[in-house]
Amino acid sequence: MRIVVAEDLYLLRDGMVRLIEAYGHEVVATATTGPETLDAMLKWRPDVSVVDVRMPPTQADEGLRAALAARGEVPGLPVLILSQHVEQLYARELLADGTGGIGYLLKESVFDADQFIDALERVAGGGTAMDPAVIAKLLSSGSSTRRLGRLTEREHSVLNLMAEGLSNQAIGQRLFLSESAISKYTTSIFGKLGITDDDNSNRRVLAVLTFLNNP
Repeated sequence: MRIVVAEDLYLLRDGMVRLIEAYGHEVVATATTGPETLDAMLKWRPDVSVVDVRMPPTQADEGLRAALAARGEVPGLPVLILSQHVEQLYARELLADGTGGIGYLLKESVFDADQFIDALERVAGGGTAMDPAVIAKLLSSGSSTRRLGRLTEREHSVLNLMAEGLSNQAIGQRLFLSESAISKYTTSIFGKLGITDDDNSNRRVLAVLTFLNNP
């Protein structure tokens, strides 16, 4: 994969570059500010970009806004947000176009290299990689409480794992249920939320997240 790394902290940026290259992927550019991030993403159009939320010049939300701007220019351009912060408004906006290739992980939740690389590869392939804490924050926004209220406790658990980007098989392993049982829960969830099911699990996850985060 060809990857852009946007992170202003030198040690973290250098560490990610070394890790990515150790797994056989290529870092085509690095960026330390919001404007540099946008320029790098548009110039290289990488297979995936790793972007921090808060970057210079103001240490506010430049990285996330740069990612949104880049996807506005190149729809579907894959991006994995890696941050210490959950920015609800921009996270919802990032998910809203439904084109795929989206991830949002909290730095404190990344425990090993395989987890990080798996998320990168999933997003590069057009899928999703959502941190459970980010999902919880989005689902608590209040805009979809009534819709979510239709789901059982088990369906809530399945929905959260779906939003992380897990397959039915992986969800079953996590919840100690059969894949066929998860398939039934998935069908029930989409029925209750009024979302048409299809064969593309990544787009189904994006549809659910978009639906849940819009009034």
